[in-house]
Amino acid sequence: MQFAHPHILWLLLLLIPLAAWYVWKQRNSHATMSLSSASAFARMPRTWKQYLRHFLIVLRLATIACIIIMLARPQVRDSWRTTSTEGTDIVLALDVSSSMLARDFEPDRFGAAKEVAARFISGREADNIGIVIFAGESLTGVPMTVDRAQLLQYLGNLGMNVLEDGTAIGDGIATSLNRLKEGKAKSKSIILLTDGSNNTGVIAPVTASEVAKELGVKIYTIGIGTNGNAPYPVRTLTGRIEFQPQPVVIDEATLKTVAESTGGKYFRATGNRVLEEIFSEIDALEKTQMDVRHFSHTEDNYMLWAWLAFAFLALELLLRYTVLRSIP
Repeated sequence: MQFAHPHILWLLLLLIPLAAWYVWKQRNSHATMSLSSASAFARMPRTWKQYLRHFLIVLRLATIACIIIMLARPQVRDSWRTTSTEGTDIVLALDVSSSMLARDFEPDRFGAAKEVAARFISGREADNIGIVIFAGESLTGVPMTVDRAQLLQYLGNLGMNVLEDGTAIGDGIATSLNRLKEGKAKSKSIILLTDGSNNTGVIAPVTASEVAKELGVKIYTIGIGTNGNAPYPVRTLTGRIEFQPQPVVIDEATLKTVAESTGGKYFRATGNRVLEEIFSEIDALEKTQMDVRHFSHTEDNYMLWAWLAFAFLALELLLRYTVLRSIP
């Protein structure tokens, strides 16, 4: 505990002269009568009220002390607390190409991926997480951060048509590696989710995975799409978007190579439930010890002293005007 105005506590020294004044007053405030001898009164017993009446000044001084402490504004102290916990650096690389609007998932592949990714992020409280999106090009959505609110807000607001259409898997991996280079965790991972095959970009997926292997970064790849045909969005001559069944084509061979060469794993998600199970399995990623700093802010903490002052004053008044009442 700390005080906003600690110098006010010097007022507590006033309690010393107040106590001394009380003692002096008690010795000089009673009427006296001259007697030849007081031996007749020597063995008269003292009642409990005689002792208790001195308790009134104790209560009064305690009330004053509590008020002085309140004026000094006791506070809960600002502090940083460091705890050791398990965590890892993770980048979520999400495909945002137009094919992710295919409706073989509910509500579509893109919506299902965002929903499961949000739950995954919410459950990884000790991790440093970033988000990368890719289509015909790649872009950092959120740099590495432990701010869950920022990550979830970005996912919630993320829409389609923010990048040139296409599927640049290699570029998505390369951008993710750039985000992970500064991470301090021993375990670094990329979770890449796509529904197609690499058809654009400047870096081949296998080349990017070789760099990831050298940097000690695991890549977990997820191919999202049902088996067979799926309703894909197609723009008609009139400009309308219609959904037509088309074959699902995912370059599983490349995704497996990318994952296995880095010590990761390839998954195939054919439905919402399977996608959830995949992220649950990835949730068991290797973790490492990290130091996490927690901040606690300052709050005034005077209510205890206020209640004590009220209690002392109330008890003094109760005793003074009941059992310890004096008659002039």
